[in-house]
Amino acid sequence: MTPPSGRPKVDPPPRVPLSPRTARIVDRTLIGAAVVLGLVGVFVLLFHLVTDPLVDIHAYYDAASRLNAGLPLYAGQGSVDNPEYYRYPPLLAILFRPLALLPFTVAALIWETVTIAALLATIWLLGFRRRRTWIALGILAGPIAWSVTIGQAQVVVTLLLLMGNPAAVALATQLKLLPALVAFYWIGRRDWRNLGRFAAWTLVLAVIQLVLEPSGSLAFLGNTNLSQVGEVNNLSPYAVSPILWLVFAIAGLVLTLRLAPTRAGWAAAIALSVLATPRLLEYMLMTLLSALRPSEPTASVPLGPQSDEGMS
Repeated sequence: MTPPSGRPKVDPPPRVPLSPRTARIVDRTLIGAAVVLGLVGVFVLLFHLVTDPLVDIHAYYDAASRLNAGLPLYAGQGSVDNPEYYRYPPLLAILFRPLALLPFTVAALIWETVTIAALLATIWLLGFRRRRTWIALGILAGPIAWSVTIGQAQVVVTLLLLMGNPAAVALATQLKLLPALVAFYWIGRRDWRNLGRFAAWTLVLAVIQLVLEPSGSLAFLGNTNLSQVGEVNNLSPYAVSPILWLVFAIAGLVLTLRLAPTRAGWAAAIALSVLATPRLLEYMLMTLLSALRPSEPTASVPLGPQSDEGMS
């Protein structure tokens, strides 16, 4: 039966409680992992501060500078392995155009401020006082540190996916493309209203880019292919075998559709959007933080700090 809101009513599955002993073991294991990986994150932070601070901002700044100069957005960039290579939809370069009128140092500081603010907003939405938040931050400290120190837009994408509403997911899709896979969460739940809103916002953002940067928007369609994977430290199964990657991606898609009506549905959709890419770099794993946004059987999830009770 479908309620008046148009969303399918889904009864949450019963939980299987852990024994006190097992719960303590799991808790201590997660805390230990958070501490160890948190220390690794400190090393990653220092390493990138010394070797390549704010390096990815060059990609956004240079792309916007090409637009300001009337040059093609994607042409003449050299190797796809260069950190300055711009492979994203045109929207980020369009938004960066005012910053590209400033000296790079000033523009980089402004963008890095946005990045840090997005990280703080992400932590706020997860809940500053929740142990689960800090355990997750510790476990993902390496990817988070890498993203922040190089000025990666992945931090903003993580915030948008944690917000989780159709407009935010559509905007994340126009920054990084593969967040579009989160829409399979709504498909699996037969939540046609939110799926339609996502499609509408995606269309609006695509039209805006087409109007503001028509040649770049069309060039992006031809520029998006597996040649963009390049030769990097790739964590994707694609680095082993394209067929293995395809099998992995299809299995993830099927699993997401199956889990969508359950409490694990949102986490599965986020994992799919992060792990299904054929070019998986470690910093991208920070977006797994967005998996901590809970699925709701019949209603949308309110934004804001969550209590442990609401997330248990």
